[in-house]
Amino acid sequence: MSAIIRPFLGKRLPNHLGFTLIELMVAIAIAAILLGIAIPSFTTTITSNRLTTNANEMVTALNLARSEAIKRGKQVTVRSKNASTSWEGGWDVFVDVDASNAFNDDGDATLCEATEDCLLRTYAALPSGYTLRTPSSRFQTYLPTGLSSVVAGDTFTLCSGSGSAMTRRTITITLTGRPSTAVTTGTCP
Repeated sequence: MSAIIRPFLGKRLPNHLGFTLIELMVAIAIAAILLGIAIPSFTTTITSNRLTTNANEMVTALNLARSEAIKRGKQVTVRSKNASTSWEGGWDVFVDVDASNAFNDDGDATLCEATEDCLLRTYAALPSGYTLRTPSSRFQTYLPTGLSSVVAGDTFTLCSGSGSAMTRRTITITLTGRPSTAVTTGTCP
């Protein structure tokens, strides 16, 4: 026989191999306290990640418009779908052949003809409860040089709720047309 089994020969194994009810209740109480502390901070993390994701969608659209304007040698516009300074309803990126800042398509089956605007990408509306606003424009236009022709220093504000002292993301268009993001606090609509 091996030396491991020998000490147990002739002896009974103890009957209490599990947990007592008191030990189980203490473990559940500790788990409940830890969850009570962790869930609010986890909710804050989820909200922060969603704000960052939605801000990145707008930055992606602006970078796409800028690079396509340079590549194609034509004006490219990012325009709010609801034609206002409220962008949460989504936005379109298109080659603006006639520089009207409005998407014009002749309606036939052939897309992106030389005389009509060419839709590059459509972005869906933001989730319910999110707002994306800019005080000055319902569109952002990039010239073939990559510079913004609308408002240098234009700022988009993305919020996940309303009130004052809310954490939000701001997307600022620099003088050269490049978008940059920042985490700020302030009043949200």
